[in-house]
Amino acid sequence: MNKYISRSIESVLKKAAAEFPAVVLTGPRQSGKTTVLKHVFSDSYQYVSVEPPDIRIAASEDPRGFLAMYPPPLIIDEIQNVPELLPYIKEIIDNNRSRTGQYLLTGSQNLLLVEKVTESLAGRAAMLHLFPLSRRETENLPQKPFPWESLNKESIKEKKSLHDIWASFLRGGYPELNVNLERDISLWHASYVQTYLERDIRGLRQIGDLSQFQSFIRALAARSAQLVNFSDIARDLGIAVNTVKSWLSLLEATFQVIVLRPYHVNIGKRLVKSPKVYFSDVGTLCYLTGLRDPEHAASGPMGGKIMETAVLSEIVRTLTHRGIDPQIYFWRTSTGNEVDFIVESEGRLIPIEVKKTSTPRPAMAKSIKTFLNDFGDQTSGGYVVNLGDLRLPLGSNVTSLPFIEL
Repeated sequence: MNKYISRSIESVLKKAAAEFPAVVLTGPRQSGKTTVLKHVFSDSYQYVSVEPPDIRIAASEDPRGFLAMYPPPLIIDEIQNVPELLPYIKEIIDNNRSRTGQYLLTGSQNLLLVEKVTESLAGRAAMLHLFPLSRRETENLPQKPFPWESLNKESIKEKKSLHDIWASFLRGGYPELNVNLERDISLWHASYVQTYLERDIRGLRQIGDLSQFQSFIRALAARSAQLVNFSDIARDLGIAVNTVKSWLSLLEATFQVIVLRPYHVNIGKRLVKSPKVYFSDVGTLCYLTGLRDPEHAASGPMGGKIMETAVLSEIVRTLTHRGIDPQIYFWRTSTGNEVDFIVESEGRLIPIEVKKTSTPRPAMAKSIKTFLNDFGDQTSGGYVVNLGDLRLPLGSNVTSLPFIEL
């Protein structure tokens, strides 16, 4: 039996099920949605997946009869396959509106699911998202606070070799790869990307040429952590700019990428307006850019982007798994000042720079200091996240933070 890795979202799920008639848990395929629901609720809930074709047909042809056969409390897996069930679930909920936790629904497609849930279960369902494992979850510290949070006490001293850190980047956060450490990482990611294309993308929208869409994904991976130039991508692939935008929104809706927008406040400096795109799983990014071993990943031209992706992924996953909608931006002015990430936390702005070095220097904090000067009373210090193993001051209100302590 595979070991279970505790998830930060468990307490949030319990709270939501105690307060709402339904809970909808979305997230990328294979992120562990079914596993966590079964782990937390299996003692008191029936479980049914509507992904197998025969069950899907039975549920869509006779929704009322299907739900009568599976009364609440019930976990329904991959609900996006039978959205016809949602109005009937609403009817059952409305017949006993005060009863909480009647249905727990999972789905791999945010786009259509949110639309259907909003139509049918508005005010009746809590919407939560589950990404693959955060680093704190794989380290069995699922509730560990961030260094800048008021709950944070003395940092837990961890030691990890650079080889192990880069190997974890290649692996990524998908539970199957972190539970079964013997799995062939490249083979798994290749299969995942293919399954994603065949099932989620084909099911969501008429793409037409799947091989061209796959080329688009790889082109985007090569431009990860950069400002997105839609015209460049369109020209390189021979497709329309609107197609690029449409496909990007598909990737975002299916949780494969995170689109980061610039932090905009009028402080007399012209800020860039183009977004940046990051893959939501650093292992997927490494696979798509052809990286197969830690040494090449660390020393190659993608090294800095991989490190940035790992940092962003950890922040997004940790906040999302607490039931919080992450407010994260980047900051860049026309004069060249740039901070990788601006995180809104506890009413403050936290500027974070990411450096692929084990030897942080005060000069690396220059852009953070500029940001702190501009937004002084709204900030509470900044961090330069790096591959060293010591927390060090890099100037007034700027701390060098080891990645393993993030």
